[in-house]
Amino acid sequence: MKTRFLLSLLGAAFLAFGCSKNEPAQTTTAQAETQSGPRTIEITAGDNMKFNITSIEASPGEEIKVVLTNIGTQPKDVMGHDWVLLKGGVDAAAFDAAASQAKTEDYLPQSKMGDVIAHTKMLGPKQSDSVTFKAPMEKGDYTFMCSFPAHFQVGMHGKLTVK
Repeated sequence: MKTRFLLSLLGAAFLAFGCSKNEPAQTTTAQAETQSGPRTIEITAGDNMKFNITSIEASPGEEIKVVLTNIGTQPKDVMGHDWVLLKGGVDAAAFDAAASQAKTEDYLPQSKMGDVIAHTKMLGPKQSDSVTFKAPMEKGDYTFMCSFPAHFQVGMHGKLTVK
């Protein structure tokens, strides 16, 4: 039953992906800037299951505000998007596997919240949410991702690099 559900869900995601507009993914790096207050990074996510920004650079302890906007048109239960920043060393694929089973928790499993630095809520079309956090003090790469089922597997993720 669980396998059939997952295969159906994965098939629906790929069907939606194949029927969506061919919106080109842009690889953009958000650079660190010197200013007072949190630095705001605006990220969009659409029906093409891509973030417009896949790389963010930050200084250790820098305050960052991520504003996520779902620019898609498909309903939240078919094509929801969120932004989840994982702690260093967390297996993103394992987190994604647990998230895909957490529909009642908007695909953010409470059992894995200790692996999360920051996250937005799951968004439907034309919705926005923001989260403000401090970049980790330890230099390195930190994965961010969309936790909606199948989105991580098709490339809806990126890196926060603390340098």
